[in-house]
Amino acid sequence: MPLAHASDTGNAVIAEPARVVFPDAGFTRADVAGYYRRVAPQLLADIAGRPLSLLRCPDGLAGECFFQRHPEPGWDATVHRFEPASENGRPATCVYIDDVRGLLELVRLGVLELHVWGSTARMPDRPERAVFDLDPGEGVAWTQVVGAAREIRAALARRGLRSFVRLTGGKGVHVVLPFAPGPDWATVKAFSQSLARQLAAAHPERYVASASKHLREGRIFIDWLRNVRGASSIANWSLRARPGAPVAMPLHWRELGVTRSGADYPLPRALRRIDRLRRSPWEGWTDASRQRLPPACAAPQAD
Repeated sequence: MPLAHASDTGNAVIAEPARVVFPDAGFTRADVAGYYRRVAPQLLADIAGRPLSLLRCPDGLAGECFFQRHPEPGWDATVHRFEPASENGRPATCVYIDDVRGLLELVRLGVLELHVWGSTARMPDRPERAVFDLDPGEGVAWTQVVGAAREIRAALARRGLRSFVRLTGGKGVHVVLPFAPGPDWATVKAFSQSLARQLAAAHPERYVASASKHLREGRIFIDWLRNVRGASSIANWSLRARPGAPVAMPLHWRELGVTRSGADYPLPRALRRIDRLRRSPWEGWTDASRQRLPPACAAPQAD
């Protein structure tokens, strides 16, 4: 994914900038706003023009946090509204942003986490990315999660597909697959579910493709459920509303092996990374976005 370039630094006024948002680390509202202003070009490269689900913590982690997909009256116009076609007969307004002003308006509203759809607001029913969320159960070592990400990468590569990797800022890893628009959500769901189930069937001691929590102990849940209409996944460079202010961090594949957890980049380390980053860890995303998603049951190419 190429680095974006933001010329507008935004004019949102953060109320009570000294209020602490992350009590354990001491980071304030001003720190959060400064972080998002600094990483805006990289974050917007991932989310601009895409429907969002927002985790708001207006009073910081010590207060109530809640998910929100629909706008409220009085939100600034830099947070754009649109109405995707309704699936249940009840229209609902969703939101997206496309610049730094919109991002900082969300920060002003107390948004800490930004979760993004796999499609654009312009074509919400034509996804163009799939996410395999590796969620380790109790007793799973981090090295096993790294190995699972590499195994999914290899399974996709055998099908002629290039994928990218992201630390979630939580326990796990996302393997992200871009592809050319065209398939509908049912097709993307079928493909991702099929691949997850194939891996779970081949290695039942390591993986599970069911959301049932009682099956996960000692195994990794390959969560393919992000790949349905209205579902979302954490955006690159988004903060997580967790102690230590970890960041969802896109990586070069070669970097994954030296990480220690899915939360390996707290806010200060993420800022140091952005200062020395010369090119996107997801370099090649644009070319990969032209690849075609194969049928769900397509056999992998021979090695």
